[in-house]
Amino acid sequence: MTERITIGQLYPNTIPPASPRRASNDQQTATAPRQSTFQKLLQDQYVRFSHHAEARLQERGIQLQDEQLNKISTAIDKAAAKGAKDALMLVGGNALIVNVPNRTVVTALDGNSMEEHVFTQIDSAVIIS
Repeated sequence: MTERITIGQLYPNTIPPASPRRASNDQQTATAPRQSTFQKLLQDQYVRFSHHAEARLQERGIQLQDEQLNKISTAIDKAAAKGAKDALMLVGGNALIVNVPNRTVVTALDGNSMEEHVFTQIDSAVIIS
């Protein structure tokens, strides 16, 4: 039995109900949170951040731009193709430790935190320009 999943809804072998052509303002407001959640889910498929990494990014004032996130995603693809498991990625003067199979940034360091820091339990390094 095949089933189709459509943005949080499960439809067994049927076409999902059609959405109205024109939505009222109330309906448009109601769908906005769903779209932003879907966009976040889509972004998470490229690069995820662990709770620890999010805390370190905020604590150290590291902000990654969309272009940098795209480069990190590409770097993860390349590292995965080489069989990497845990990689050190240097991007924009910052260091990220990434679990490659899960596409998850585990922790992040800024330039000041990297001084005389020894990185352990990594099997590869990627320098992103």
